[in-house]
Amino acid sequence: MELYQMGSSLKEKLNTFNRQQQKCQSDLTSIAASTRTAAPARKSPVPAVRLQQLINNKTRKTTVGAQIKCVIDLLYKSRQSFTAEQINEACYVDVKGSKAVFESLTKNPKVNYDGSRFSYKSKHSVRDQKQLLRLIQTFAEGIAVADLKDAYPTVMEDLQVLKAGRQIWLLSTIDAQKEIAYPNDPRVPIKVDDELKELFRSIKLPPDMLDIEQDLQKNGMKPATNTAKRIVMAQNGNILVEPKQEKKTGFSKRTKLTNAHLPELFQT
Repeated sequence: MELYQMGSSLKEKLNTFNRQQQKCQSDLTSIAASTRTAAPARKSPVPAVRLQQLINNKTRKTTVGAQIKCVIDLLYKSRQSFTAEQINEACYVDVKGSKAVFESLTKNPKVNYDGSRFSYKSKHSVRDQKQLLRLIQTFAEGIAVADLKDAYPTVMEDLQVLKAGRQIWLLSTIDAQKEIAYPNDPRVPIKVDDELKELFRSIKLPPDMLDIEQDLQKNGMKPATNTAKRIVMAQNGNILVEPKQEKKTGFSKRTKLTNAHLPELFQT
């Protein structure tokens, strides 16, 4: 009898344990399901209006010089005219809201202000290759390339095109820090005095190219050749040095001239 009661008690406890296990398993399954379906919390995006306000505040907190540079860069790259409102929209510089910025812009030599719009102001008002050539032709003694660089976006390419077409000359100073553009128009009549012609013919060039290059450098001109460098390279076995030839007087068909119109100038 006692054995029967013991068995019944054990069976009841086992059933109770199984029910508890099932309940725990069910609770775990529910928790796992709720974790999978719950959407992760996301940080709400900053509204576009608020983002622009943050950018505006950051730009306006910079120095006046930095804001002026930002505006001039905009005018230079676009080559368009802008109102104060359009500048604010393009680069977040409040021209009307800052007296210092407005006055600095209107007084800046690189900025043109007509009373309502701002635009870039270059030193020379040329807009294309034809106007560029006409400008250079008015400077018989040459014009600095640095004064032409900001005329319009492709001015440097146009200078090279005019040089390749032999319409202008581009000559550098001895230190190659400054380049000058000279007109080369054979239609322009040039009268050379007879005495100058005789002086030109009487000048004898040194037989050694090293001496010629040194004389050019002493007079502030940059030689087109570098004989000293060629000699060093030849000694290292990189190139061969051509044998020196005695300098001939006068012009020949194979003579390379620096200016195409020089022979005509010195004809008798």
